[in-house]
Amino acid sequence: MLTRHADPIVAIATAPGRGAVGIVRISGKQLQPLFTPLLGALRADSMPAREAKYLKFLDSSGQPIDQGLFLYFPAPHSFTGEDVIELQAHGGPVVLRLLVARVLEAAQGIESLNSMRIAQPGEFTERAFLNDKMDLAQAEAVADLIDASTDAAARGAAKSLSGAFSKEVHGLRDALIHLRMLVEATLDFPEEEIEHLSQHKARSQLDALQAALQNFQKKTTQGALLREGIKVVIAGQPNAGKSSLLNALAGAELAIVTPIAGTTRDKVQETISIEGVPLHIVDTAGLRESDDVVEQIGIERTWQEIGGADCLIHLHDGAAEQSSDMAIATETIALRAALMPAIRQKLPKNAPVLHVWNKADLLAANPAIAKLHDEPSLLISAKPAKASTRCAKIIGSRRLASLG
Repeated sequence: MLTRHADPIVAIATAPGRGAVGIVRISGKQLQPLFTPLLGALRADSMPAREAKYLKFLDSSGQPIDQGLFLYFPAPHSFTGEDVIELQAHGGPVVLRLLVARVLEAAQGIESLNSMRIAQPGEFTERAFLNDKMDLAQAEAVADLIDASTDAAARGAAKSLSGAFSKEVHGLRDALIHLRMLVEATLDFPEEEIEHLSQHKARSQLDALQAALQNFQKKTTQGALLREGIKVVIAGQPNAGKSSLLNALAGAELAIVTPIAGTTRDKVQETISIEGVPLHIVDTAGLRESDDVVEQIGIERTWQEIGGADCLIHLHDGAAEQSSDMAIATETIALRAALMPAIRQKLPKNAPVLHVWNKADLLAANPAIAKLHDEPSLLISAKPAKASTRCAKIIGSRRLASLG
């Protein structure tokens, strides 16, 4: 173990800011000498392991800094695998800083602990990994659980933390080792006239292993989407209602909406949660030919966003396509036909597209407008939030379904 990993460490283990409870955690070897300076001589000799005691935490003059719960976890039965002490005090920032300073001060007077320092971010979990209290997947799951933005992401991280992810990895590894053993046995003992590969149906084992690996890769991709979210880009012609759809999904007036085509010049993004899946909704500038330099920059950024999308809502102006003005209708339909292959070419492979015809409140009864070959389509009005939420649910579910 590196020298810095042998140092005893201390840090505030709760989030910054004020709270009812704050925790100061200490980890290292043989931490019992800290009992006396922190608790007083009368308390230091009667501290049972893994049992919370309500005590006063003392400064160097014996005066209380605060009072709270003191817990001691002797090695190796602790989170880090080393001796661990937790001081659970009131959650004021000043109180917690005083406790950390007192621990460092007390450690300086103890020869075996005088190298104590402030822990680096994530160092308690790092020590748990180094001391075989968890594997790398579980260590990463700790951060995922802390950073989870939805219920689904939290449940997935908790499952990985319990070892479910590691168990699947170990199962794949063991199956691969067994298959390798059969191959090596056939190569090493050809004179035995025993065909190990055919006898143990190595081909079927290999096929099963490949299928299991592909399924496992799909699960990891789904887990990444639950953790990081799905990037959903709203793209289409100008004045189709992209900003109105974003506002309806977000439940707030985030983007400027006017009847003037080309109002949106740059992307506007908002994150929402639909059935536990975070969706990063991106409103973009309308796609068309333009002589306006600023609008051209916005359109170029739209293409960049499309190139990085997990899925795309291609929004169409249904009212324009059904306009009584044949010139407007013809131009809108022609631009839509030109945009569709360009968008599909720019999108990442396997990214789903949902074609959405907006302004249903202005359309004549014509259900055929929401049909486009065999691709998923939806007819909505971006004014009611309910219809827009349904749109987000569809695009989120189709993205997850595309991953199996």
